[in-house]
Amino acid sequence: MLYVGKRSKFEGLVRAYSAELYRYAYWLARERFTAEDLVQETFARAWNAWESLRDDRAAKSWLYTILRNEHARLYEKKRVDVDDALEVDTLPDPEGASVFESLELRDALNALPPAYREPLLLQTLGGFTCVEIAQMMNTTEGAVMTRLTRARLTLRKLPGWDARRKAKTR
Repeated sequence: MLYVGKRSKFEGLVRAYSAELYRYAYWLARERFTAEDLVQETFARAWNAWESLRDDRAAKSWLYTILRNEHARLYEKKRVDVDDALEVDTLPDPEGASVFESLELRDALNALPPAYREPLLLQTLGGFTCVEIAQMMNTTEGAVMTRLTRARLTLRKLPGWDARRKAKTR
């Protein structure tokens, strides 16, 4: 009977967070199949460690932490050659941005150093607070806030970035 309750809670967790986790995994891995594998491995590890989750309200950040660790494990095992000239699949934009705008946004985010890009994606895609991001990244809240500020300043320095943002808000 205990197994049935655990299973239904876990299935609810999968339904609630699989799309979000996939979006984040895709931004980390920049490849559809790797992102799918990361999400699948994240849920497999979460299932095996279900008893270690003390508070159901912390499930989202717990899953994101597992996913980040799984992504890091990819690079512990082998050195991956990255070809920046290759195009990656584009994610559909729920707000209806054009393909051109999506590509511009992807290129702008890819231009950010990983130390700035990761907390920005956790905040914008994951909706996490600075405190939660700091816990996931094993750093201080101040460091996260600094990285977020620097990420935004770097994006603003890109040619035409402010003009595009102002045009969108009108």
